[in-house]
Amino acid sequence: MAKVVITLKVMPNSPNADLKKIEAISKEKITKFGGEVGKVEIEPIAFGLNAVKLFFIMDESKGSTESLEDQILTINGVNSVEILDVRRAIG
Repeated sequence: MAKVVITLKVMPNSPNADLKKIEAISKEKITKFGGEVGKVEIEPIAFGLNAVKLFFIMDESKGSTESLEDQILTINGVNSVEILDVRRAIG
């Protein structure tokens, strides 16, 4: 099976949310799910609110990321989780 590159956007519930903690726990959950985080970006949204974007690689055979999204939603301070992009990795 091929590898896929996934872009995941995690929205906090307030501008005061601890983004470093959300990032760290999200990385941990992605790793347990079988993914390998390659890059993390903080994306300004509006009025001081920032989102955490995580780019990771996982095996295509894992199928849906729905259970991973549900796990990340349980993190304290997280309002929503969205898959922005899924593409097959080349190589």
